[in-house]
Amino acid sequence: MDKKSEEFYERLKQELIASTLWPAEYLFKFIVPTDQNKILQVEDAFNGMGAVIETTQSKKGTYTSVSVNVRMQSAQAVIDKYIELSSVEGIISL
Repeated sequence: MDKKSEEFYERLKQELIASTLWPAEYLFKFIVPTDQNKILQVEDAFNGMGAVIETTQSKKGTYTSVSVNVRMQSAQAVIDKYIELSSVEGIISL
């Protein structure tokens, strides 16, 4: 991970700690190219966590938004999940 990414995740972690009492519900939002394998990679990352997952395809069908509402144990757990999913090709985390 590059320095810019490390700084971003550290800043996000501090904001999450300051604004949220953990454990808490957290809403992850991602945009991925419409490819069933990539969508499944995102869904599988939350398998067994009791996540509520909603997908919406873009108007042209090129991209799919994936919203995941799940109870997370800590700010670090949120950061770890973002880092884990950053390996999905073409993913955008919102």
